[in-house]
Amino acid sequence: MAVRAVRGAVQLERDEAGHMDEQVSELLTAILERNALTTDDLISIWFTATPDLHSDFPAAAARKLGIVDVPLICAQELDIDGAMPRVVRVLAHIESDRPRADVVHVYLGAAGALRKDIAQ
Repeated sequence: MAVRAVRGAVQLERDEAGHMDEQVSELLTAILERNALTTDDLISIWFTATPDLHSDFPAAAARKLGIVDVPLICAQELDIDGAMPRVVRVLAHIESDRPRADVVHVYLGAAGALRKDIAQ
């Protein structure tokens, strides 16, 4: 098994805990499904949120999905003028037999504009 990294992001419509939970859960589920992963394949997950998001920790959504024995951390994204607002980003470290080129990075909705080079 190799260690790989999977990227992803989603833009929230509003800063509200229930909405963040829903959107981050959708993002994590898509990352797992599109890469044929289970929670046992996860090594760790980094979450970042733009400075305009205050309602909850993105990692809380992962715990509600049953990702309970994987190290998670949340951090604040850089506050750059003109950056897309209300974005949660994910960097998941995984164990996988997939070649690096076959890892599917998931950018949902408007967040697809962030990384057109790797967004699926």
